[in-house]
Amino acid sequence: MTDPLLAWRSEFPILERSTYLVSHSLGAMPRSAAERLREYTDTWASRGVRAWAEGWWRMPLTVGDHVGRLIGAAPGSVVMHQNVSLCQSLVLSCFDFNGRRTKVVYEDLNFPSVMYVYEAQRALGARVEMVPSADGVTVPLDRLLAAIDEETLLVPISHVIFKSGFVQDVAAIVRRAHDVGALVVADLYQSAGTVPVDVTAWDVDFATGGSVKWLCGGPGAGYLYVAPRLREGLAPRLTGWMAHRQPFAFETGPVAYADDATRFLHGTPAVPALYAAQAGYAIVEAVGVEAIRAKSVRQTQLLVDHAREHGFTPRSPNRSDERGGMVILDVPHGEAVARELLRREILVDYRPGAGIRLSPHFYTTDDELRQALAETRRILDSGSYREHLSAGGPDF
Repeated sequence: MTDPLLAWRSEFPILERSTYLVSHSLGAMPRSAAERLREYTDTWASRGVRAWAEGWWRMPLTVGDHVGRLIGAAPGSVVMHQNVSLCQSLVLSCFDFNGRRTKVVYEDLNFPSVMYVYEAQRALGARVEMVPSADGVTVPLDRLLAAIDEETLLVPISHVIFKSGFVQDVAAIVRRAHDVGALVVADLYQSAGTVPVDVTAWDVDFATGGSVKWLCGGPGAGYLYVAPRLREGLAPRLTGWMAHRQPFAFETGPVAYADDATRFLHGTPAVPALYAAQAGYAIVEAVGVEAIRAKSVRQTQLLVDHAREHGFTPRSPNRSDERGGMVILDVPHGEAVARELLRREILVDYRPGAGIRLSPHFYTTDDELRQALAETRRILDSGSYREHLSAGGPDF
């Protein structure tokens, strides 16, 4: 089968020496990321302090607009931050838990870092309700919708579940939340770049995510989307001088919030990370998320089918429309096997309570998937995983 997306393989140096099946954790680095970082250092060296006025200061918005094109956001509605925990905390800082709406609803398969942010609000009066999964793979939509009621303030959910790859129906969750006056915060970390996302069509209130995974943008470049209809009514308590309408006036006293999306910024941005991230965005945009998704559906199905032939149990949804870009396999001694795969330059990871996670991306060949599964079987049959059984916690 001719696969035009494989023409992009040469843009990712690590593919020359490794089978890279861990884009759900850290996307492969584009060759052009080094060029963008060189541009940063050259600009710093040649322009010095003038670089702020010549583009650096606006990068949280200009880079945010690039992300916005990938997630269906209007220009000027996405700002860049360091990570999702910070973005979620900033959203929370716009609200309090003093009135009738004190409830936060999310799935028990949500990413723990997000949970920690909301659990910490219990001290301020938040009531957190976690909707349980019956199988550890999927989230029961009916139970989630039923938990969202007139006392619910926020519904922070993952579009794609990190432990199983299950795709949630964000649009349905938003409709229910809005019917009762609640707001939805969609975490797009495990979807943007491999599953089509459209925050405008969903009418979602907030969305967060990052560049580390499927966007191949590296760490330090998280993003926050705030629906334009909400902007003027929100006053984040997590704030700083970049949120001021005249930051260089250095006014004393309370912040006078900017009228645009910069009101959701705070301190000085992480400029190097924003340079590097754009390399991945440009490639994902050029390839096209629809094309990436079509290949992902085919290759995740190939993984599921061949895994069963090797005797491994998939811990991901059976239906391709409910499955994101990764496949999780229940493999005996999974953590030790994952370590041995890493040693053999087959890059995967392991998560407790889930299994070994494998993710093809647009640069992955079918043969690499077959090789990874065959090697997993050989590791188990030979017992070579045993040397890793006494190792400490995961280093992947």
